[in-house]
Amino acid sequence: MFSVWLGFYVFVSSLLAFLVIMVFVAFFILGERKILGYMQVRKGPNKVGLAGLLQSFADLLKLVIKFKVASLQTRSSWAWMGVYLLVFLSCAYCLIFFIIYSGNCASNVLLWLLVVTSLAGYSLLSVGWGSRNKFALISCVRSAFGSVTFEACFMCIVIIVGLVCGGYFGFSLVDNSWLLLSVVPLCYGLWMVGMLCECNRTPLDYAEAESELVSGLNTEYCNVPFTCLFACEYLIMFIFSWVGALLFFGGEWVLWITFAHVVFFIWSRATLPRVRYDLFVGFMWKYSVVILVFSFLFVLPV
Repeated sequence: MFSVWLGFYVFVSSLLAFLVIMVFVAFFILGERKILGYMQVRKGPNKVGLAGLLQSFADLLKLVIKFKVASLQTRSSWAWMGVYLLVFLSCAYCLIFFIIYSGNCASNVLLWLLVVTSLAGYSLLSVGWGSRNKFALISCVRSAFGSVTFEACFMCIVIIVGLVCGGYFGFSLVDNSWLLLSVVPLCYGLWMVGMLCECNRTPLDYAEAESELVSGLNTEYCNVPFTCLFACEYLIMFIFSWVGALLFFGGEWVLWITFAHVVFFIWSRATLPRVRYDLFVGFMWKYSVVILVFSFLFVLPV
């Protein structure tokens, strides 16, 4: 009986965490559009609701009610499986978010975070390959390989965290401000670069480089599937902003650094030029992974 109540408590708490994060995502999208507008010396959305506060909800309604004739759709069942898997991974991220803050059964939660991240490549491959579109196929291959590249760096950073704090539990990182940034500052810079690639953000948005791939993974999607892909991308962006703050700062710094990372995503989109894909992948495998591996030498004495 206790296990049933515990499972129900975890489910409800995770669902609340998902809803809270999705509300934040709605205002994150609105804030991004407004900040980009001011950076480009123009007005952002300001018509729907007070100062445009309801613009994201109006866009959601517009996307959901769009209709596409079933006989004209080229997507296969693999495409739907990819969308469902991406939504499931987003819910799993929210579950990990809840587990870390609850302090329950969080002994190896960072390893579970690695497991969830490793499944992202399969969802991207299904979404692109199931679209039956050559642009989406190229996009999914790029995204999956970029995700594998980020996972290699992420695994090294998690091992460094495990060596420093003596385990892969997450609640101690929330309680204590330990500032791993001061021990391996270069790793933090590599994390920020990899985070842009994993979240498909400019200048490393190789999955939908408009000049060559039209819209990439989203080319054959509309209404609810497109909304799921779009919202999950921003949700994962928030989660990795929070994970970076948790791993490199911890304690009372987590919330503020999370918002700083969110602003970093917006600033990079408005400012930085796109880097060639082969140069980025070569840098990550030739230099980034090597630097992270040799960072173990600085952490071991600690």
